[in-house]
Amino acid sequence: MHDDLITRAKAWLEEDPDPETRAELAKLIDAADVTELAPRFSGTLQFGTAGLRGELGAGPMRMNRTVVIRAAAGLAAYLKSQGHTDGLVVIGYDARHKSEDFARDTAAVMTGAGLRAAVLPRPLPTPVLAYAIRHLGAAAGVEVTASHNPPRDNGYKVYLGDGSQIVPPADADIAAEIDAVRSLNDVPRPDSGWETLDDSVLDAYLARTDVVLAAGSPRTARTVYTAMHGVGKDVLLAAFERAGFPAPALVAEQADPDPDFPTVAFPNPEEPGAMDLAFAKARETDPDLVIANDPDADRCAVAVRENDEWRMLRGDEVGALLAAHLVNRGARGTFAESIVSSSLLGRIAEKAGLPYEETLTGFKWIARVDGLRYGYEEALGYCVDPEGVRDKDGITAALLITELASALKEEGRTLLDLLDDLAVEHGLHATDQLSVRVEDLSVIADAMRRLREQPPTELAGLAITRAEDLTRGTETLPPTDGLRYTLEGARVIVRPSGTEPKLKCYLEVVVPVATHADLPAARAEAAGLLATIKRDLSTAAGI
Repeated sequence: MHDDLITRAKAWLEEDPDPETRAELAKLIDAADVTELAPRFSGTLQFGTAGLRGELGAGPMRMNRTVVIRAAAGLAAYLKSQGHTDGLVVIGYDARHKSEDFARDTAAVMTGAGLRAAVLPRPLPTPVLAYAIRHLGAAAGVEVTASHNPPRDNGYKVYLGDGSQIVPPADADIAAEIDAVRSLNDVPRPDSGWETLDDSVLDAYLARTDVVLAAGSPRTARTVYTAMHGVGKDVLLAAFERAGFPAPALVAEQADPDPDFPTVAFPNPEEPGAMDLAFAKARETDPDLVIANDPDADRCAVAVRENDEWRMLRGDEVGALLAAHLVNRGARGTFAESIVSSSLLGRIAEKAGLPYEETLTGFKWIARVDGLRYGYEEALGYCVDPEGVRDKDGITAALLITELASALKEEGRTLLDLLDDLAVEHGLHATDQLSVRVEDLSVIADAMRRLREQPPTELAGLAITRAEDLTRGTETLPPTDGLRYTLEGARVIVRPSGTEPKLKCYLEVVVPVATHADLPAARAEAAGLLATIKRDLSTAAGI
């Protein structure tokens, strides 16, 4: 085993084009460091429905130039097999470690395969890449990003020509083409021949952001903004200036790209502590709302003042607010969300007489809904201009929520007032999440197996009226690894995360509310139910 491992590591080293990972691997081989080598060579990083994502480093189970070149070669072969013999592939990247290298390698591989490649001019938000695919009539797009993962990670997201991320069977077909790449020496990588785009694509994207706002709407809400050490700042500021909003007050410590994300444990606005600096800025400047993007700016977080404290709105709350705003503006078309998001969207759409659809988790599914007008996911993802960007877009979502806050401000009201109105109209929809991060992935598999073999019959004293194993699929959903429990006035979904080593459980309770005066009691009841469901589910899953 030991000799075989060293032999495989040496073979990998011979092909590795990157001096940094070559040095890293050579050192491990010289030291015969089996503990460190074994996990790196325990398989290959799997190309799944989110493309690739993993820790940077040498070896087939890490993100590195060798893995990226193979992935690009597989994608090129797939595109050619689909008839795109000279199609355009547009490539974007964020400001993480190695992102620019991975983008350049991808452009070289596409050019070497006879395809045309165009690279965005500098690190830019993921939605700009998603927009560019449709704008330029590309056959495919690649975004090098690990979104809100820890600093040591990077990733590789693939879009097809419709501007949405890949779904089965394309992912498996591309993976098969990647597996067919025998040696890096078989992959031509010229030093030039691709195009580096100028700012015209970005300018076209920014011009397009105007369509999400209503002509003549109020633009008075004042904001604090954090880019979370990512690439959102310049694009968001330009979009806000075009729209005529007051310039956001920036969280200076997090305003510029920094691949080490020094001020946060995880560069995700949902993580505890990530918004502390933004809240400090808000206490100093007294804005109407706080807005945060994640590092690649495809997500948008919103915080509001409540009883002199700043609190993050849940993704489901922002999702409902944006839906209500669009309905109020007379939007037509289908409203869609993933199954783990709040059922309140369905109630809002139904009352407005609009079509509504539920999809599997991920914008790759939401973006494919026929006639989509608005789609959202509880993990802070909102698609408010599906014609322009068939993906979540943290820039246009920020514009729309700031327009709504401005309209309410003119009436002497706030986003919280509108949330109260929605609760009285449709019932209080309270959501929470039980999320368990693991070092050992078998913990997740064991929990899922335990729930399947000994399913709970009740949670928090509420009988489970329907238990669905989503691996079998449903009438409206393709199969996915997940469990859904319907309870009297509540819903629970359990699934392994597709992008992180986490088991995620999504909880929702719905408490009827007669009048605004009944809201405090309803909130207390909902909080108690959610806490008890969380405890009972934890016990049932053994986590």
